[in-house]
Amino acid sequence: MTEKVFPGLEGVLAGESAICDVDHDSGGLLYRGYRIEDLAEGAAFEEVAYLLLIGRLPNRIALSEFSERLRQSRPLSENMTAFLSKIPATANPMDVLRTAVSLLGLEDPDSKYNDHQANLKKAIRLIAQIPSALAAWRRFPEKPVSDPALTSNVPPSSHAANILLLLTGAPPDPFSEKVMNVSLILYAEHEFNASTFAARVTASSLSDMHSAITSAIGSLKGPLHGGANEKVMETLLEIGEAGRVEAYIRDRLARKERIMGFGHRVLKKGDSRSDIIKRYARELGERKNDRKWFDLSSRIEEIMRKEKGLYPNLDFYSASAYYLLGLPVQLDTPLFVCSRISGWTAHVIEQHDHNRLIRPRCLYTGPRGLTYLPL
Repeated sequence: MTEKVFPGLEGVLAGESAICDVDHDSGGLLYRGYRIEDLAEGAAFEEVAYLLLIGRLPNRIALSEFSERLRQSRPLSENMTAFLSKIPATANPMDVLRTAVSLLGLEDPDSKYNDHQANLKKAIRLIAQIPSALAAWRRFPEKPVSDPALTSNVPPSSHAANILLLLTGAPPDPFSEKVMNVSLILYAEHEFNASTFAARVTASSLSDMHSAITSAIGSLKGPLHGGANEKVMETLLEIGEAGRVEAYIRDRLARKERIMGFGHRVLKKGDSRSDIIKRYARELGERKNDRKWFDLSSRIEEIMRKEKGLYPNLDFYSASAYYLLGLPVQLDTPLFVCSRISGWTAHVIEQHDHNRLIRPRCLYTGPRGLTYLPL
């Protein structure tokens, strides 16, 4: 009997999870039973991170305590800041984060333990410290290590506001904070995507949280997964003006080049997250009196829908939203990490709590029966 192979594990159910449900027919998404639309519109990212890690929404007291733990966990050690100060500005920021997470693992007081409570503590620290590490590396040598934005001494603020403060150097206006908050929620979790599955495979060997997260970051670095939003903005910048959109896209399609930000392995009929961030990208452009990037994006979407029958995914309109927030294009994928770390760590906890080593088989296609001849 010939065994059937599913390239890329497409359509294969590789495990069970109570964290996220993706509806491939509607493009809908549930975080532990809650619709992504409701969470994006009404919740703070801190609530969603708590939901993913703990399994339920927090009450006001629990949310306040969780937010305070995040705030207190943001400062980096002297070793970490010294290490980051030595990394060249030309380094790939995803490489910086991957290596920084490894160093954080060496420093973590619970590094020797994989039990539920230890993993939860490590998860909270990672959610808090990854934005600080990214910002600290970006600021050398422009600002000193004692920059208060990298410590717990800054006034209490949302996680979204803190990230914008860290990466732009200025407190955000309320709507910009809202856009970042929505983006963090939309990117927080997406079932068994490549990076999450990589994290779970590593965790399934009973390796530690930080090892699993470095695996995830390495997977997310690839342009077919997390690097898409950077490529989208690079495309928009290359097109530059509305009159060039059609010729540019049709020329790329004629040469069978991929237009990043379109299509999805699971969501063939559209991505509800894209619809949400699209609204915010449009309003952000209007508030900043700069609709250029949204108009370019909308025209590309029209052409791709007509010519290829493809829908935009979350990365497509997120690219221009981040650009209008004043964030450098090369930080688009690291911002993905700042959000998805909440989902990754939830999956590592779940894997360790109900572990079975992930060890699939492969179909051998090489020769058989060869005769060995001694030299």
